[in-house]
This record gives sequence, structure tokens and C-alpha cells, in this order.
Amino acid sequence: MYCKSCGAKNEDNAYQCTKCGGVLRERNVTPQPQINVPYIPNYLAFSIITTLMCCLPFGIVAIVYSSQVNSKVVCGDIEGAMESSKKAKAWCWWTVIGGAVVAVLYILLSVGLATAAVSTEFQYH
Repeated sequence: MYCKSCGAKNEDNAYQCTKCGGVLRERNVTPQPQINVPYIPNYLAFSIITTLMCCLPFGIVAIVYSSQVNSKVVCGDIEGAMESSKKAKAWCWWTVIGGAVVAVLYILLSVGLATAAVSTEFQYH
């Protein structure tokens, strides 16, 4: 095969000229099939924030399920990814609820102890 630009002789299966580097023929590229994968939220940021701000034990479970979503999508397990996404979202909300319950109990305990301290102070005076 001869180069159209410089006229140099090249091998028959060459893609570019050995002398000038010009393209002799286009490479045969097989296009990869496009797979339409629906967007599946992984809730990873929500999991991390709720773990740090609310309730550590429940948040760790949420992070585990969140981290499974993308790897299952890559493996082609769309149903498994959707299930992990649902579980991650549920555990995120349980983390928020757990943190709210702990905060309310803390406030009630603090108010109760403060009230008890004030009432016992007035009894002894």
C-alpha cells in the first residue's frame, strides 16, 4: 500500500505511513452497545452526613448499603442496586429519627436534672 501524501510504500495492513505518519486507512472500531441504565441514587452523602450528625450505628448501615449501589449497577444488577438504594434511604431516615430521639431525651434529661437541682437547693435553705 502506498501513502497518498508522500508516496512511500507501506505494509498492506498498516494504518499510517511509516515515513510521514499520514493516515492510510481508518481503523475498524467496533462501537460498544449503549445500555440505558436508569439513574439510581446511592444516598452516600446523606448517609455520611447523618452518620456524623445524628446516630453512628444506624448511619454505618446506611453507608454500607449506599456503597453497594454503584458497584451493583456496574455489575449489571439493576434490581439489586435499586434494593440497596431503598435500604440506604430507609437507614438514612432511621439515622435521622434516632438522632432526633437522642436529642429530645438529652434535652428532657437536662431539664429534669436542672429542675431537680433547683428544687433540692430551695428545700435546704
